[in-house]
Amino acid sequence: MARDTLDETPITGRAELVDHIRKGEKPAADFRIGTEHEKFAFNLADHAPVPYEGPSGIGRVLSEMKTLTGWEAIEERGNIIGLADPAGGGAISVEPGGQFELSGAPLQSLHQTCVEANGHLAQVRQIAERLGIGFLGLGLAPTWARADMPKMPKQRYDIMTAYMPKVGTRGLDMMYRTTTIQVNLDFSSEADMVKKMRVGLALQPIATALFANSPFIEGKANGYRSNRAAVWHDVDLARSGPIPFAFEEGFGYERYVAWALDVPMYFVKRGDCYIEATSATFADFMDGRFDKLPGERPTMGDWVNHLSTLFPEVRLKRFLEMRGADGGPWRRICALPAFWVGLLYDPGVLDQAMALAAEFTAEDRHHMWLTVPKDGLGTMVKGRSVAEIARDVVNLSAEGLKRRGYKNSDGLDERVFLAPLEDAAHSGRSPADELITAYEGPWKGDVTHVFTTNAF
Repeated sequence: MARDTLDETPITGRAELVDHIRKGEKPAADFRIGTEHEKFAFNLADHAPVPYEGPSGIGRVLSEMKTLTGWEAIEERGNIIGLADPAGGGAISVEPGGQFELSGAPLQSLHQTCVEANGHLAQVRQIAERLGIGFLGLGLAPTWARADMPKMPKQRYDIMTAYMPKVGTRGLDMMYRTTTIQVNLDFSSEADMVKKMRVGLALQPIATALFANSPFIEGKANGYRSNRAAVWHDVDLARSGPIPFAFEEGFGYERYVAWALDVPMYFVKRGDCYIEATSATFADFMDGRFDKLPGERPTMGDWVNHLSTLFPEVRLKRFLEMRGADGGPWRRICALPAFWVGLLYDPGVLDQAMALAAEFTAEDRHHMWLTVPKDGLGTMVKGRSVAEIARDVVNLSAEGLKRRGYKNSDGLDERVFLAPLEDAAHSGRSPADELITAYEGPWKGDVTHVFTTNAF
């Protein structure tokens, strides 16, 4: 999760909010890849979640990571809650239940992305093993009840924890018991953003099916391939979901801003203090109607922070965030950005992906969003399985990566990172399907095997 900002530039009108996003435009030659991945921390001795406090807690891991990396500490009320590369590269943060996240640097190639991910995991492992901690690559905590989850000392999480039960039944599961892999990608113009947004939203269920990796909850099979994706069906639909308005004629920056303005805020940050703000929308704040700061108008920092509290399947900031994949093992960390870079960064392939996405009606897209979490690659739409559609999509992505032509020292281009997705699309089996087979077979119903098979 992004570091909250204190940019005090005053906002005088809506045009500035639109212009803030527009300033993310950059020429294609400057497009970069920013990969984020989360993982669960657990105690090796008993598989329990790791608290923040204590000699082997998350706070200790962050402190030792600071020493190892030389990155700057991000602190809140005296607690270290993250790290930032002073050279402007990546950052490390903790999610509400102690999920450990790397927000990667903006990199040029997927080869660099995979080196970054492997380096980070090696550093984390070096520290964690000494403290008796492991890290788990699954989309949803497999054995822990919600009450078991530790809490991190971040004020924004306290506000969200109090608010979530008012707007859905699974918001606390989302916060405390899920992990994801996502990729942040650039756009060159408003028209380019719209294309990428629509392709991303239409094909997000395909990514969800390919990366499905959360079939267990509280020690049992839960009936889903991606329970993490199912959680999002009842979190807070005012700020999440597949935002169908993105497919309406005239969609662009202004329409997204109009939607964001009407979403309730979580907080307003002033100094080190987070002011609870869930009773007001950003539009209310713009109009001076936020009663906790009477007469005060928002700053650009408030807007940036508010954009980070919206959770659509594809999120627009000064870049686009693809948010549909479960957390998973290191090969999947590299595969997720490869999937989307291949589809979105070559103009010809993007046009082909647009044509493929256009075959789905609004009803088709909604059906996939609802059904893929349970049925995964076996979901049927327009007389075809999602696995069949995924083969076409992965082939398109491979063509896009081939055209990019970024090769490693062995002369291999970025298509190598699609291998696990090609396997899943052709077999019709996601990581969740493999886990379910093991659970029903050699594991004999003992979910705790995942703390070995799915540990980093």
